[in-house]
Amino acid sequence: MIWQLSGLLLAATVQAASLSLQSPRFTISTSDATQLRSDTLSLTKKPEPLTLGATDTLKLTFKITESDEGKGVQPHQTFLRFYDRESGEEGIQPVRVTAGGKAKFELNMIRPPASIPPTTHNPLEVSLILGSFVHAPAQYDLFDLYIPASQTPAEHPDEAAFHVLPAIKHTFRPEQKSPPQFISAVFAAAVLSPWLVLVGLWSKIGVRVPNFFSLSIVPFTALLGAFEVLLVWYWIDLKLGQVLLYGGILAIPTVFAGKQALYATGEWRAGRK
Repeated sequence: MIWQLSGLLLAATVQAASLSLQSPRFTISTSDATQLRSDTLSLTKKPEPLTLGATDTLKLTFKITESDEGKGVQPHQTFLRFYDRESGEEGIQPVRVTAGGKAKFELNMIRPPASIPPTTHNPLEVSLILGSFVHAPAQYDLFDLYIPASQTPAEHPDEAAFHVLPAIKHTFRPEQKSPPQFISAVFAAAVLSPWLVLVGLWSKIGVRVPNFFSLSIVPFTALLGAFEVLLVWYWIDLKLGQVLLYGGILAIPTVFAGKQALYATGEWRAGRK
């Protein structure tokens, strides 16, 4: 219960504490320190747009205070935002604030900061953004600012390399023509002829495998067939690493089955079985 009350009190304190702006003022001067315009800013209504020449300087001063006590405070973050509504470009410029809440910003068009966005004939909307861990955030729209248009940047030597290149058109060789069916049949017969000779010779001498289906031989024959299936599977889908893994697993029972088959064959030849 105590923790809940403490949390409510802390939330009420944070909600009550807010930041305000006191004595915001701007001054526009030339390179020889001649004042062109100077006025106090209103937080409820923007002044007439400000205009800076190529050598003019804008000075902006203000003080950040707590709205309740009027004591100067230093926010954790203070930024000036330059926003071009037409192009959507924006720039954020940090502003240094003293412990007493006083701040000063100077924009010299001879050496403008890199935070200024690219500009054309459109004005920049300048606003002040305040952020703090112990105060509610605040944003103030200060004024519209006209500055000289940005110059077109020089083209980088490698600029052309990053442009869209023409589509690559591949030229393929014409499809290879198949030989006549008669030629294919002749060579197919030449490939199959040794098998025909082998079958013919087996029919003359007779092929006998009396113990082919013996329990001592069938496991070894089945495992050899599994290796053949594995090779076909590798040709269709498997990768080399998978073939080596599955082949290593199959090799273990194949060794024992082959040893048993050789022992049984030796027994048959010796006439013991």
